[in-house]
This record gives sequence, C-alpha cells and structure tokens, in this order.
Amino acid sequence: MSFYMLMQKKMKIILAVLLGFGSLGGITTAQSHAGESTYDFLTLTSTAKGAALGGNQVGLSNGDINMMLSNPAALNRGLDKAATINIAPYVSGITRGYAAYAHDLGHFGTVGLGIQSINYGSFDRVDEFNNLSGTFSAAEYAIMLNYSKQLTPNLTAGLAFKPILSYFESYSSYGLAVDLGLMHSTSDSLFSAGITIKNIGSQLTTYTGTYAPLPFDVQIGMSRKLAHAPFRISLTAQDLFDWNTKYTVTDGNGEELVDAGVKGNAFNAIMRHMVIGVEFLPFDNFYIAAGYNHRMRLDMVYEEKTSTVGFSWGFGMKLNRFNIAYGSTGYHLNGGSNLFSITTNINRF
Repeated sequence: MSFYMLMQKKMKIILAVLLGFGSLGGITTAQSHAGESTYDFLTLTSTAKGAALGGNQVGLSNGDINMMLSNPAALNRGLDKAATINIAPYVSGITRGYAAYAHDLGHFGTVGLGIQSINYGSFDRVDEFNNLSGTFSAAEYAIMLNYSKQLTPNLTAGLAFKPILSYFESYSSYGLAVDLGLMHSTSDSLFSAGITIKNIGSQLTTYTGTYAPLPFDVQIGMSRKLAHAPFRISLTAQDLFDWNTKYTVTDGNGEELVDAGVKGNAFNAIMRHMVIGVEFLPFDNFYIAAGYNHRMRLDMVYEEKTSTVGFSWGFGMKLNRFNIAYGSTGYHLNGGSNLFSITTNINRF
C-alpha cells in the first residue's frame, strides 16, 4: 500500500470516529462553560508524568500505562501486564489517585482496568447554631474499563468506559461517560499524534434532581522526539468546544463578572488552549520533564507576585523492576500539587 493510500485510509478512520461522535449528541447534555459541569475531577491531573508535562498530553505514545488516562488509544500491546499506582496529596487533606493495569489479548486487542479518584477528607457536621453533630465525608470515583485495537501498524484506536460515583455527605450521584481516542505513531517512534473525545455521557442520578453536563471536551496533541538530541517536545490543544473558556464569578457586591477567563488579546485566546511539555532524555532509564499551562497561569496567578503558577516539572527513573516518577504543578502562591507514581510490569518478576 502506498503512503498516499495509507494516509487516505487513516483520514477516513478519523472522520468516521468524529461523525460517530456527532451521532452521540443525543446522550450528552448541553455544552457548558468552565466551572459549570459536574464530575470535574475527571479533568484533574492524576499522574506524575502527566503533571510534569503541563497536565495533559493526548499525543504522547511512549510505552507508559499512565498516558492512557489522557488518551485511551495510548494503551497498546507493548503495555501487556503493566501496572501503575499514582497518589497526589493536595491541600486541606484532599487526595487524588489513579491506578491501572493492562493486559494484551493478542489479535483481540488490549484491555485495561483503572480507577481515578479524589477524596476530599472528613468534615465536621455543624448546624446554623454551631452545634456539632458528628462528621461526614466526600469523594468521587471513576472506574475505567479501557479497550484498544491496533488498526494499522501505525494507528491505534481506543475507548474508555467510565461508570462514575460521586457523594458529598448525604447527597450522591451516579453517572456514565465514554472517552474515544486515536493514536498515530511512526515506525521510528520519533513522532506520535493523537485525538481524543472525552466525557461523552450523562448523570444517571442527580444530587438534588437537577441534571448538570459532564466536562465534555475534544483534544488534539502531538509529540516529537529529536532524532539527534535527547529531547522530546509535546503539545496538546484542549477545550476545543469552549473556545472562549468563560466562567461566571461574582465580585464583592454580588455582581456577576460574566467575562471572567477571557483576557482580551488573540495570543491569550489561543494559548489558553495549549499545554506544552518538554522532556530531557539523557538515558533510557531516566528523564527530566517540564511543562507550561497558559490557562492555569492566567486564571490563578496573583498579578502582584506571579511566581511559578502554571509551570510544572518532574522526573522519572527506573530502579530495579520499578519505574519511579515525580511531578509537581504550581497552582497558586500558597502551594502546588505533588504527584508520585510507581509503575512496573508483572513480566519482570
């Protein structure tokens, strides 16, 4: 098959997926602006490698099971019997986590099982008269049933089926979401590109009887490793169905600031959708990574003291049978988020 014919075939597959998404519009709720959806924990960075590279890279295919959280098509046959655990202690006793395992089924494809979680900790139950009546907890979980299939030697399709449980004190909600993804990788492993459609679905039960949309998104990314230098550059465009990325906040007088999140010039309007990641790869078993998220910086920076809000970094290394990774993201002046990851492969034991 010629290169031209192969590219035609790949484009037809991509178009089929996108058209198929259009037919799913009936099971999704109306488009929402930032901050107006439910189950927003699904958009948080829950892996050390992802955090170090700016929070999200959907076009990176580097044989790391953690990347299937960003794009289900990053799951491939090379991840057979790979397992990972990620933990992210955060402020005020909040903890995020992600764990996953993959198994190859040969010609039938590759399956993965994962869980993404956020635990908000324990709270005192106090009435309006300041009377204490015990404690309560809050947490959210998404079970991730992943499947991927290699369509051509260079193209993989994947999906993630995600039942969701969320509870806050006596209020709870169940939901269901699906992620779809495609990943193209060159034979020399120097270039990869991906597209993913995230969180197609709906609440099945609500907290108080009112349905809210899921954080639906379409994301496109690519990654390029330099042929003669130990660097890899990754770029992802996200929030593509919410170009203005508006959200509503109120000032001290209760007046709505409906244009919050829109910073006026074309550069910021474009860069708010971009996540940039760079890796330094001096050895096969060691890397240093850095990332930049422009939207995070604009939304959370304190103008009198900008600090490193929006920047991230991390590293990873192989120690015996385990790969250890660390990622750090600067959210605000008061602190950031530290993520830790342990990955291994059962075949090594």
